[in-house]
Amino acid sequence: MASKNRNRDKQSLKWTVVLCAISFCLGVLFTHRIWVNPLSSEDHNLYGRRHLGESKVISDDDCERNKELIHDDEVIKEVNKAHEAIEYLDSSVAKLRSELPSSNNNIGDSENSTNHVDIIRKKVFMVIGINTAFSSRKRRDSVRETWMPRGKNMVQLEEEKGIVVRFMIGHSATSNSILDRAIDSEDAQHQDFLRLPHIEGYHELTAKTKSFFVTALERWDADFYVKVDDDVHVNLGTLAATLARHRTKPRVYIGCMKSGPVLFQKSFKYHEPEYWKFGEIGNKYFRHATGQIYALSKDLAEYISINRHILHKYANEDVSLGSWFIGLEIEHINDGGMCCQTTRCDWRGGISPVCAASFDWTCSGICKSVERMKYVHMMCGEDASTLWDALL
Repeated sequence: MASKNRNRDKQSLKWTVVLCAISFCLGVLFTHRIWVNPLSSEDHNLYGRRHLGESKVISDDDCERNKELIHDDEVIKEVNKAHEAIEYLDSSVAKLRSELPSSNNNIGDSENSTNHVDIIRKKVFMVIGINTAFSSRKRRDSVRETWMPRGKNMVQLEEEKGIVVRFMIGHSATSNSILDRAIDSEDAQHQDFLRLPHIEGYHELTAKTKSFFVTALERWDADFYVKVDDDVHVNLGTLAATLARHRTKPRVYIGCMKSGPVLFQKSFKYHEPEYWKFGEIGNKYFRHATGQIYALSKDLAEYISINRHILHKYANEDVSLGSWFIGLEIEHINDGGMCCQTTRCDWRGGISPVCAASFDWTCSGICKSVERMKYVHMMCGEDASTLWDALL
């Protein structure tokens, strides 16, 4: 009985050893397949650098991709802006085209318009602007009653001879003042005014003259533009014949050329505040046409119009005009027939030939012109046929 128990214990021990061995082998085999050796420090650093490098590459790629996306967005925005601008311009052009016909129709309604279209300008031979003031109604009437055509004769003169005659005047400093309304009423009666975009004032004569050339040039395409004072007698036929002789010449400045002393004393009427610009005290002005009457060819009027904002204004209008042409390639034409003395213009008595214009030097115009204009016209006026027979 005891021997059986000993055998059973031996077998149990044997099986135990066998099972342990099998377990050990299985354990070794299993461990070899799934175990990963831990990284050494160098291996760990290498792995970290590799991971960072890969992350950096991925990050750089993402940045570039983001930059490209941002750039694409900016391009799209600029394209959209350009497209919107083009659409706006297209609509603006369409609007202007639709408004242009009505604007052209209204251009002739106002003599103050400064945006006249060239195609509506009437072609004429000469435009005469008679400088006048608010207070000079009697002077204007004396001119109307003598050498200036009125009513149907004025219209006929424009249509047949291309001679336009207008009183030129600006506006008062106060809008719609009694002075402006008086001129409006007078113009409604005679229709012989050219209203200028200018504020009237004696010391603003240079600016007014400049405004006349600009405004007249916008309304009429003339060969000549003439400025004359309202106390000067003019023979229109003789003046037209005088200018016609120079019609083919470019850049002509016609009048009675003079050169007087530069007046630096403030007590004198024609004092020049900028006298120092003309050299030493006692010097004379450069040659220029006297301000009572002078004529400019179209290209000189255009020169004034184009450069009006930078042309300097001296105290005296005639000096200012002459200064604008200094340095230009123009022809100064000194014509004594444009400044005859009223006491020596009786051509009927054989004293002198018919003059284009007459006045008194001592008065810078006809002395007491309101009272004497009819007398001067009787003595100095040309035959009525001279004007209508003139070949222009």
